[in-house]
Amino acid sequence: MKGGIADITEVQAISTLPADFKDKSYCADIHISADGKYLYGSNRGHNSIAVFEINDETEKLKSVGFVPVEGNWPRNFSLSPDGDFMLVANQKSGNITVFKINKTNGMPEFTGEEIKIPAPVCIEFL
Repeated sequence: MKGGIADITEVQAISTLPADFKDKSYCADIHISADGKYLYGSNRGHNSIAVFEINDETEKLKSVGFVPVEGNWPRNFSLSPDGDFMLVANQKSGNITVFKINKTNGMPEFTGEEIKIPAPVCIEFL
């Protein structure tokens, strides 16, 4: 089956959590930056966004770091169409937190802005 599931080959297995984190956590969502340079994953439990740089040639990931989501239990997150912002829906803390993406290193930086809303689970830029 050309181009189907049978053609998928694992390139790399990598954790979205720091090596020293031992509690339970679940990766909830992943997105790739508009420029294709970074991959982001949300961690429910660790309450963070994992940031990886994508190698152009090998397509392998290199961990850049982890950013606290400034909330509890990040479900969905979304990158703005221009790639400048990330909004994170923190279900258990009832807030959506706003991050500015550092274009030099791909790291989301908390702006101090948040929207209080009961149990947000999904964000979509229209």
